[in-house]
Amino acid sequence: MERPVAVIVGASGGIGSSLIELLTQDGWKLVLGARNEKALKALAEKWDQPFLAGDARDSKYTDSLFKLAIDSFGSVQGATNLAGSILLKAAHQTTDEEFLETLQQNLFTSFNLVRSAIPHMRKEGGSVVLLSSVAARMGLSNHEAIAAAKAAVEGLTLSSAATYAAYKIRFNAVAPGLVKTPLSSKLTSNEMVLKASTQMHPLQKIGEPKDVASAIRWFLSPEQSWITGQILGADGGLGSVKSNRG
Repeated sequence: MERPVAVIVGASGGIGSSLIELLTQDGWKLVLGARNEKALKALAEKWDQPFLAGDARDSKYTDSLFKLAIDSFGSVQGATNLAGSILLKAAHQTTDEEFLETLQQNLFTSFNLVRSAIPHMRKEGGSVVLLSSVAARMGLSNHEAIAAAKAAVEGLTLSSAATYAAYKIRFNAVAPGLVKTPLSSKLTSNEMVLKASTQMHPLQKIGEPKDVASAIRWFLSPEQSWITGQILGADGGLGSVKSNRG
């Protein structure tokens, strides 16, 4: 059986690095994309995979990633967008620039991935996985901008699942709680914030990159060929469970 091919945007982050390891173990061939060229190159060399540094807010860049996949491997069966940001501010304290940046980092990058993937996946089908957040469907204070952006990502996921079902392209999203990554280090490195966040999660632990990466891996797998239009909470129960602990 021919090895499947996936494009990973945001590959140099904590979740991306973990996902690369998991997919490589499964035999996937990968095209890696991220803004951090130095970190991206190191990962590409470690796993012997092609890469292209750039900004996924630019659709020409996401187009180029899929072109690289076709040029390198001849086809694409999977894609995921892990680019994103965290902004914890009340709406009245959020500037126009901060709100636009949050939308660009989370929603625009996801939309560009979807739009760039379609021409190359319509023939064979495959799986596209986007990254949401527990904040998209659970009211968390000071999350207005990121909640709005991630809720839009979920809408994009569901609409795309409907539009492209006829082409056997599946669209799903993973919605994490707080995960220990370089992106969240300002939160997780603060002992008081970390303790409070841990107690919020019914499982009484903060997520690890592999917790989210393994969920993305599951959605990408061709074995899940009958699953589309789903939002999976990888959040320690935060989005759906009220615990008596803490």
